[in-house]
Amino acid sequence: MAAKVFESIGKFGLALAIAGGVVNSALYNVDAGHRAVIFDRFRGVQDIVVGEGTHFLIPWVQKPIIFDCRSRPRNVPVITGSKDLQNVNITLRILFRPVASQLPRIFTSIGEDYDERVLPSITTEILKSVVARFDAGELITQRELVSRQVSDDLTERAATFGLILDDVSLTHLTFGKEFTEAVEAKQVAQQEAERARFVVEKAEQQKKAAIISAEGDSKAAELIANSLATAGDGLIELRKLEAAEDIAYQLSRSRNITYLPAGQSVLLQLPQ
Repeated sequence: MAAKVFESIGKFGLALAIAGGVVNSALYNVDAGHRAVIFDRFRGVQDIVVGEGTHFLIPWVQKPIIFDCRSRPRNVPVITGSKDLQNVNITLRILFRPVASQLPRIFTSIGEDYDERVLPSITTEILKSVVARFDAGELITQRELVSRQVSDDLTERAATFGLILDDVSLTHLTFGKEFTEAVEAKQVAQQEAERARFVVEKAEQQKKAAIISAEGDSKAAELIANSLATAGDGLIELRKLEAAEDIAYQLSRSRNITYLPAGQSVLLQLPQ
């Protein structure tokens, strides 16, 4: 009797385990920010896009393909040529995500690795097309315009593949060695020219200052000559008195100066 009970329990447990395995195989989860596309072995890829949460499927017949629909970054380096035939190394940073409603078409026509198949090719195509419109110098001075044109053209191109570009930015822009050396040589030449112009302007200012000073000395000499001719020696005597008064004033302020009356010996009262 006990053996029959244990046998029944064993059968029940086995059936329960089989049922649990079947139920577990019929459930699948779609995490936050993801979407699922269902592949049916008999009808192919279904047009319905499954949202977040836990869902049922037919085991063995149906298979869920999970897609990440959150924005993801990708850096795409490209070597191309400018309008004046200069080599340009550009790195473009892209934030992309798929259009959820177009996931069945993306999976059918491109595959799960759609970003590897689409982004490098269209980015290279657009970058070469836009950069070829600008000279090397314009790529530096008009970088914002270049970035905006690349973003507009690339966003439009990616939309045909069911992709949304949330951000497109130029993160790296360099030129060939020859162009870099030429730019450095040009900057050095410009600095030398500015320095030479400064020296010339300084010499001109010094020349003007010397002329003005000479004109002032000449005018002063002329005025003194006219005064002497008018007042005679009286002007000279006046200047002597003014000079003597100034000297006396300066000496009176010095502590090392002692005045001795004329004709007297006051130092130690020595006899004459």
